[in-house]
Amino acid sequence: MNGVMPKLKRGAWRAAQLLVMAVVVGGIVYWLKFSAVPVREHRIEAGELIAEVMGTGTLEARVKSTVSPKIAGRIETLLVDQGDLVQAGRLLFTLDDAELKQQVEIARANIASAQAALDRIQADQAQTAAILEQARQNHERVQKLVARSVATAEESDRAIEALAVAQAGVARAEAALLEGRKQLITAERNLDYRLAVLADTRVTAPFDGLIVRRHRDPGDIVVPGSPALTLVSLAELWISAWVDETEMSRLRVGQAARVVFRSESQQGYQGEVARLGREADRETREFVVDVRVLKLPDNWAVGQRAEVYIQTDRKPSAALLPTNFVVWREGASGVFAKVGERAQWRPVKLGLQARETAEIAAGLEPGDVVLLPASGKGPALEGRRVVAP
Repeated sequence: MNGVMPKLKRGAWRAAQLLVMAVVVGGIVYWLKFSAVPVREHRIEAGELIAEVMGTGTLEARVKSTVSPKIAGRIETLLVDQGDLVQAGRLLFTLDDAELKQQVEIARANIASAQAALDRIQADQAQTAAILEQARQNHERVQKLVARSVATAEESDRAIEALAVAQAGVARAEAALLEGRKQLITAERNLDYRLAVLADTRVTAPFDGLIVRRHRDPGDIVVPGSPALTLVSLAELWISAWVDETEMSRLRVGQAARVVFRSESQQGYQGEVARLGREADRETREFVVDVRVLKLPDNWAVGQRAEVYIQTDRKPSAALLPTNFVVWREGASGVFAKVGERAQWRPVKLGLQARETAEIAAGLEPGDVVLLPASGKGPALEGRRVVAP
């Protein structure tokens, strides 16, 4: 009798455990099958769909110049600052030119000296020409006298010698004249060079534009190639954006684009594709697309970051579906559609796709409601009762 009672108690305890487990399992099954799942709903509507390719880049000027002097020197005056608009030919800065002005004066004095030397040579040439003419006339007269036996052979020899000496004098004078002219030309060329170097102390704007940066101050020493100012042309500014190479076939010059500067993330500016790069980065597999900005913000800076959205296709009326509602099963696209109070998976065919929106080519119609777990993640919705919070 004593052994039967413990066995009965153990049997009752196990039965109670099984009952509790059955209740729990039943509750879970009931909850999974019959409880409502919180969801987010979206009603399919027809609207315009624009397919875009996105790229990130920086604002750049098509024409940009680093202004530096042609000669080394010390900046004497700096007439512009960053932010200044300048026109082509405007004086930007000057270099110390005191020594160069002295060299110009020396070159001018050398020209005057060479000209004076040339004048003396020309006077000597005129004198040697007169002596030659006199020697020639005397030679002719003596030869006539010799022919009449009036002059001696010795006199004839002296006349011939004098004529030869006079001819040599003329030749020397002509050579000296040529040398004098060369020296004058050399002096003139030297003056031209000194004047050109002096002119290089005045640095002017090569084109109309905006000074975006000043690298030097008055008193600084600059050399050819060292930047003093950075000048950009405002005629054409664009975003040099990096775009994934997989989008290359969809892009064309002239396509419309939106430009969103990070300083104004809620504002888009109109643009268009100006140029496509022909070399892709071998590491990032991106290539450069230059998008011309048709209108700039009030405040902008060369080098600032921006996103571009290039329009590659457009449909004025399409059934629109947010892409985050798409569910993929075994490579097929579909959605959870609301049928009555329950969710039902339905395959759909997607058409034109934008960044966050896709066209429904088949499977849904405007007015249908699609579902997504309210938390973004959660139990499968197939066949579940759903409720919108």
